[in-house]
Amino acid sequence: MSEVYKLGDLVWAKMKGFSPWPGRVSHPSKDLKKPSNTKKGPVQCIFFFGTNNYAWIEESNIKPYHEFKETLVKSSKTGAFKDAVEAIEDFIAKGEIFEDGLDPDSLFDRLKDDTISVEKRTPKTTPKMRKETPKQKRLDSAEIRRPAKKQRTESSTSNSIRVGSLSPALNHSAAARKSGSTLLNRPSNIARPVTPPLDVETLSQTLKEKNIMPSTLKFGFLGLGIMGSGIVKNLINSGHSVIVWNRTQEKCIDFVKAGAEQGLTPSDVVLAADITFSCVADPQAAKEMVFGNCGVLSEMSPDKGYVEMTGIDAETSKDIAEAINAKGGRYLEAQVQGSKTQAQEGTLVILAAGDRTLFDECQSCFEAMGKSSFYLGEVGNASKMNLVLQLMAGVTLAGLAESMALADRAGLQQKDVLELLELTSLACPAILEKGKAIIEGGFPTQLPLQHMQKDLRLSLGMSDQLEQPLPLAAAANEVYKHAKRLGYGEHDASAVYIRARF
Repeated sequence: MSEVYKLGDLVWAKMKGFSPWPGRVSHPSKDLKKPSNTKKGPVQCIFFFGTNNYAWIEESNIKPYHEFKETLVKSSKTGAFKDAVEAIEDFIAKGEIFEDGLDPDSLFDRLKDDTISVEKRTPKTTPKMRKETPKQKRLDSAEIRRPAKKQRTESSTSNSIRVGSLSPALNHSAAARKSGSTLLNRPSNIARPVTPPLDVETLSQTLKEKNIMPSTLKFGFLGLGIMGSGIVKNLINSGHSVIVWNRTQEKCIDFVKAGAEQGLTPSDVVLAADITFSCVADPQAAKEMVFGNCGVLSEMSPDKGYVEMTGIDAETSKDIAEAINAKGGRYLEAQVQGSKTQAQEGTLVILAAGDRTLFDECQSCFEAMGKSSFYLGEVGNASKMNLVLQLMAGVTLAGLAESMALADRAGLQQKDVLELLELTSLACPAILEKGKAIIEGGFPTQLPLQHMQKDLRLSLGMSDQLEQPLPLAAAANEVYKHAKRLGYGEHDASAVYIRARF
């Protein structure tokens, strides 16, 4: 353990490509491996408040929390950053301590057990039933708030990169108790949509008809989510050599059985592959995949290619391209139009921009993934084109949701509306598919609502830069945000109907 920072110290920790973030020197999780080569000195395992993830950070990128608090808090205004600062301040205010000698997983399990036991033995009383002295009140609330003085923490992810929040429900529970239950609070009874298991080894009829001649190159793929899993399935079944990585390693098992290899970290995948694809949640995750510990940049070299398939904005794409090119690598953005079904059937539309030779080398892969691929020139053009198309889709779906809500309120049968719509010039597969989802009310995820809202937000950001008014998109974005707040972010985008109806 370093003499400068000790276990439990509160700090500001900076990952490459990101601003300093409030954290705490902690034990690493069981599967968080310490970097083998630390060129710039000793490293510390940091727990990041707000995101509840862990990463190894060089001590040169760590500063004491209280000493630099005033300066750094003023330097960032993002909502996620403010939430993280609030979390560490709440941690300080409650006087919670880190118990040395326990790994984070064990610590969380013990805290969970203690919390359950406290709830069982704490009687439900009101001020009218029992009078309390100030001292008694302080002791009772302290017992409930911090059982056994242990730190609240979630289990770490399987990688060393700080990617997303592990438990939004836990993160927001304290705030919900303070503010009380309101319409905007996430309901606790919204079940997450069930994702049926993917049959990785069965070829789709579309793929059989393509008769693809696979490339002899080796391809890496980072991210096996709703879109990535379908894409990788078709790469494997078309005969391509693939090595995969996913934050949740269990998702890799079926793909390994189907013939893929598995990398332990994103950098392992880049090292083993000639060309690596990435398809993760959003711009933040895309940057962390590249700049984070054990990320893409650590193994990027002149003989490597990197293809970003995450739905991102042009500025993020250019930042990633600059970093990849600085290491001698080649970069291509390849945005996709389509949903889960199209990804699994291999009928996506691919919009690419960047290195033309890399685009040509990926042609057999694009043929397996989709029905058409387009090269749009310099980096950023594909991201812009994708956001333009997503804006159309998002606003159209919000309009469909409001129309179906109006029909229901007017006493009309929604299935009649859809049958008549199918006979008009407005009929198209996307509208009819979403209309059926609205009528059935299950909203099985084809394109997550939170991803649609993300694309609308990025479109509005692009409009701000170009000073192009987007009043309809701005209104639609608010509707999606509200549906997301109601608990439907992981459901299909058609769940925006819930906000329109209620």
